[in-house]
Amino acid sequence: MKKFCQFILFFFLLSIVVINIPTRAEASVSVSARSAVLIEQNSGRILYQKNAFEVSRIASITKIMTAILAIESGKLNEMVTVSNRAVRAEGSSIYLKPGEKIKLEDLVYGLMLRSGNDAAVAIAEHVGGSLEGFVFLMNQKAEEIGMSKTHFANPHGLDDSKSHYSTAYDMAILTKYAMMNSTYQKISGTEIYRSDNPNESWDRVWKNKNRLLTEKYKYCTGGKTGYTKLAKRTLVTTATKGDMNLIAVTLNAGDDWNDHISMYENAFEQYDIAEILSSGTVSAVKNSFYKKNLYLKNSFEYPLTSPEENQIKIQYKMLKPKKEWKNEENIPKVVGHAIIYFDDKKIKQMPIYYRHKQKKDYSTFDYFKSVFTSVAGVKIDG
Repeated sequence: MKKFCQFILFFFLLSIVVINIPTRAEASVSVSARSAVLIEQNSGRILYQKNAFEVSRIASITKIMTAILAIESGKLNEMVTVSNRAVRAEGSSIYLKPGEKIKLEDLVYGLMLRSGNDAAVAIAEHVGGSLEGFVFLMNQKAEEIGMSKTHFANPHGLDDSKSHYSTAYDMAILTKYAMMNSTYQKISGTEIYRSDNPNESWDRVWKNKNRLLTEKYKYCTGGKTGYTKLAKRTLVTTATKGDMNLIAVTLNAGDDWNDHISMYENAFEQYDIAEILSSGTVSAVKNSFYKKNLYLKNSFEYPLTSPEENQIKIQYKMLKPKKEWKNEENIPKVVGHAIIYFDDKKIKQMPIYYRHKQKKDYSTFDYFKSVFTSVAGVKIDG
């Protein structure tokens, strides 16, 4: 009886252990940050979050917005005259002098690599016409790209206004947008930059403050550091391994370097990029009218764990063919949509195109050729 009871107790304890073993998809991350988020760059899927939608001060990661607006202005090759207001900016600096002229591109490098607050003000005044005008552009862009819980009050992130705030998720959305720009990618991922300094016998040499990029994590491709007394440490980084591109954001973190590495490593281990739909001919639609004339212009990929692959469903919604479609010219370009669901939630809708037969161009040469042959009495078949 005693042995039987021991067996029952052992079996009970074993069952508890087995039940509580986390699956690959349930692996968790612990971060020091008050707010954190990890997203896959192309799809925007959140792979990890902790208070990601909580409004907070953001410090110098603000400068991601300043940088992308400067890049998009098309003025990178213009010379900027540094104002007294720019030189008086508090905090981190690239030590600009009043009245000196410096290329806007160099200012953006100084902004991103050394977090120059003087560079931020000089950029704002040149691109926006004034600091206030540039702040208007910052908020306009934030609204445009879906940063719904963000408001900017300055181009650098200093604690000079209570109305300067964002969330970890919004900063990930901003970085996702910025990373679509190849110039931003290059600047953000630069470890050391040399800027000409015609007024001195030496050039400016700036080393990136992002230690995840320069020394700590080989998969890191860029990002921006931040710190103020009120915001504490803030950090945005990007990382790529294989075909997976990730964006990590932490706000108010005591151990941000390791926070980011932990989030990255966990995601790289758990997730793979799965091709849900490929570009080209759509063969899943069986309506005989469409035959092999349907196609997708783009493919769609999504990060999934192995257990999640069975949770993807694709629904095809097609227009019902009309009588007037007997004339192919009346068939619209888009004749339906492929709707992708994950865990019964819609994550993507893609247009399905009809492949029209290409019309043969009737060139001026063909016209004169036909006129010539008709005059000469030559038949079409020679």
